[in-house]
Amino acid sequence: GGRLPADGKLVSAFACFDESALTGESVPVERTCGESVPAGATSIDRLVTLEVVSKPGENAIDRILKLIEEAEERRAPIERFIDRFSRIYTPAIMAVALLVAVVPPLLFAAPWLPWIYKGLALLLIGCPCALVISTPAAITSGLAVAARRGALIKGGAALEQLGRIRQVAFDKTGTLTIGKPQVVAVTPLAGIDEAELLALSAAVEQGSTHPLAQAVVQEAQRRQLPIPTAQAQRTLAGKGIEAQIDGQYIRISAPDKLPQYTLGNLLAHIHQQESLGQTVIVVERDGEAIGTLALQDTLRDDTKEAVAALHALGVQGVILTGDNPRAAAAIAGELGLDFRAGLLPEDKVQAVQALNQRSPLAMVGDGINDAPAMKASTIGIAMGSGTDVALETADAALTHNRLIGIGQMIRLARATHSNIRQNIAMALSLKAIFLLTTLLGMTGLWLAVLADTGATVLVTANALRLLRSKD
Repeated sequence: GGRLPADGKLVSAFACFDESALTGESVPVERTCGESVPAGATSIDRLVTLEVVSKPGENAIDRILKLIEEAEERRAPIERFIDRFSRIYTPAIMAVALLVAVVPPLLFAAPWLPWIYKGLALLLIGCPCALVISTPAAITSGLAVAARRGALIKGGAALEQLGRIRQVAFDKTGTLTIGKPQVVAVTPLAGIDEAELLALSAAVEQGSTHPLAQAVVQEAQRRQLPIPTAQAQRTLAGKGIEAQIDGQYIRISAPDKLPQYTLGNLLAHIHQQESLGQTVIVVERDGEAIGTLALQDTLRDDTKEAVAALHALGVQGVILTGDNPRAAAAIAGELGLDFRAGLLPEDKVQAVQALNQRSPLAMVGDGINDAPAMKASTIGIAMGSGTDVALETADAALTHNRLIGIGQMIRLARATHSNIRQNIAMALSLKAIFLLTTLLGMTGLWLAVLADTGATVLVTANALRLLRSKD
């Protein structure tokens, strides 16, 4: 159950490690004596001894953190339109008001009082209150709506970037999928039925901490099957697990741990299931195969709906995963997405950078290995159940772990952009009209006060409309 603090070389004879946080591999990886194990992996089934092989600051986690820092340096700071505009607008209005007040009396001998009055009216009308508040009012409303829907967005800059997104790159394990294997098929041979095969398997696996074993037991419990009592349970290092049930020896192991001749007619069926990205285990009774169980990391409930919603918004998707190509192809085929499999953290960064050059891209992930790619993308989105590193790196997080929230965030960001443009247009139009009428002598000081305050109220009310958004 411990997480490795450094890269190591396995000294123990055999062990299984959960490396999903680093590689995205959905099934625990078997390691034998002398093989390397990266920092951040978790020993899942036994106490292990390792020899540390990485220097301080140079293990797998440190290398990922370095990638995050490099990606951060490459990101250009966002300079908002209103900030740039106000640097010119405010001094210009002050200069125009001053000129209106002093030029006619000085150059054309006009009376001072009317022109000073017009200058004050211009100064009041030109006050940038409505213009300055137009953007933060809309952004605050947008962030509030996102939080209400279970999406935390880290500020207005992130919301602004979300509206530009045209591509989404997904991690697979723990993002598109639940992140835990589940039994998807039970195949008994003649002389035994599904229920008995699953019950015998659960009896042998009961008490094990291995994710595949827990998935088998949970499936038997879900079907409310009576699980017999197993005796003399014994883990066979590198081969599987066996136990004695009612005087019979039941063994569970991977197909590649058994001679092919013992599998007989099962062999073709096993190959077919493995081609679909499923992990197959063989159940034997007294040395004879009696069936197989297929396990797979399954899609989240809303994954298909979320991908369809993104396509409806004109946003394309791609899967970037460290999992094996077969598992990735199975999920990608089910969702109708392109995929790239077997990627290390640095490979994901390169893929994200290449995609980002085509059009703005969001990277959605949950693991430590996703963090550098999330930082290198236009915007990073983390699952709420993700690692601390992923949540810290991300610009937004789905607190409810609902992928449908990605489409909602993009739609909300676009609505917020539209609202900001409306606010700016209203503020500038009102000011332009009243500036002109003031110069023509049609607007007095009291109307200037009303125009300035009214414009501020209008843009604020328009921004608050976002809070009523239902979609």
